[in-house]
Amino acid sequence: MSVLHHTLFIVGTVAISCLTAEIATSLPLLSIQGNAPTADAATLHKPASPNAFAQPASNLSFEERMPFNLGHSLFKKLWVSSPSSTTASDGLGPLFNARSCMRCHVRDGRGHPPDVGQLKPATSTVIHLSIAPQNEQQETLLAQGKLGVIPEPAYGNQLQDMSIQGLPAEGRIALEYDEHTVTLADGEQVSLRKPRITITDLSYGPFHPDTMMSMRVAPAMVGLGLLEAISEADLLAHEDPEDLNQDGISGHANRVWDYKTQQTAIGRFGWKAGHPTIEQQNSMALRNDIGISNTLFPAGFADCTEAQSLCQSLPDGNSQHLDGVEASDDMVKMLTFYTQHLAVPDKRNRHSGSVERGEQLFSRIGCSQCHIPSYQTRSDTVASLADQTIWPYTDLLLHDMGEGLADHRPEYQANGREWRTPALWGIGLTQMVSGHTQFLHDGRARNLQEAILWHGGEADAARQHYSQLTANERKDLIQFLESL
Repeated sequence: MSVLHHTLFIVGTVAISCLTAEIATSLPLLSIQGNAPTADAATLHKPASPNAFAQPASNLSFEERMPFNLGHSLFKKLWVSSPSSTTASDGLGPLFNARSCMRCHVRDGRGHPPDVGQLKPATSTVIHLSIAPQNEQQETLLAQGKLGVIPEPAYGNQLQDMSIQGLPAEGRIALEYDEHTVTLADGEQVSLRKPRITITDLSYGPFHPDTMMSMRVAPAMVGLGLLEAISEADLLAHEDPEDLNQDGISGHANRVWDYKTQQTAIGRFGWKAGHPTIEQQNSMALRNDIGISNTLFPAGFADCTEAQSLCQSLPDGNSQHLDGVEASDDMVKMLTFYTQHLAVPDKRNRHSGSVERGEQLFSRIGCSQCHIPSYQTRSDTVASLADQTIWPYTDLLLHDMGEGLADHRPEYQANGREWRTPALWGIGLTQMVSGHTQFLHDGRARNLQEAILWHGGEADAARQHYSQLTANERKDLIQFLESL
């Protein structure tokens, strides 16, 4: 334990209060949301409900509601295996993690890890797989940014724990946790859990000896179009990879491959910002999660590898009337429109004294250095997303989050300790929408306090400041987060 912590335990709350006052003057107070709507004209102002994340942006025109509703139908569509008489819905798998987008993002909300000892498929959680480059060609593709990872040779980009009839799934996820206790400055003890993953019942041989694994839960879907509408200049203005201002924060954008333009672009989507656009994120999810081909990723057998010869030989749903794939360009376009225009619920309890104090603390202890509160969206984008003042609380940049959260799996320019800052809007409705309060990329945190206490690396100073707050101050900060 540090000398500071020993001192705080000895002298009690008086010292804690003095330290808190010192923290309050150590960092600039960034912009405060106050009465501003969370997503300007696109904000959802309806009372909170379990369907709060599945609503259209409030400024969508009557004509725009049609593609939104059609996109919603595609989002919840249950795909079936080929061949099928339902030619607009066949092509599932042959290997997959879910039969629809909605199965992972229930009510467009956040996924969760499987229960300890769970034997059924881990829907809403995936295990990403990759290996280090094995030859000069792979090294070159990584260096050029044309690939983000080298897939595991037998199992591909991620483990699919479901399959169509007659084909074995790739394996099963077995999850356990190792727990340890941290002590806050006022003596409160908090138990933190770290997942320990075991893959069982592998059907296609052992993993490559250099296999890297990363468990990811499905993120909430709200506000994605508005994040896409933030200008690159505004995002890059927060980059400081060499920490030239010596504030301990050295965020940088991920530069990733845009499969549509065939060039490098700024990554925004995914836990490590591995995709530049919503369209590409959706198209890759169709391919890897459901096994549905599209014009960006046209293979009818999706993520099946050469080691899975039966999988590659099975019928697919690639159809002439669907642009030669299973999800036509029109289908992907409607799905993209839907995910671009999911409304962000407005902040709640904004006039509560606890929420107002918590918002001040959020800024003063340094959380807002990475969770940048506000942006103005671009003018040269979709009308309903343009020129909006939004409050997502993210910089969309990569940050070293410390060894505790490290997955040791690089992805494009993200190293094994770096993660993209997630947007916080809507986070307070997780329990209502998703039925749980499990946070971070792998769902290890069982509540917001645990999520904060896992922060390390560039966020270590903010975590320490949080640990040194009084119990009432911590409650205020959590209540602010729950208001978002």
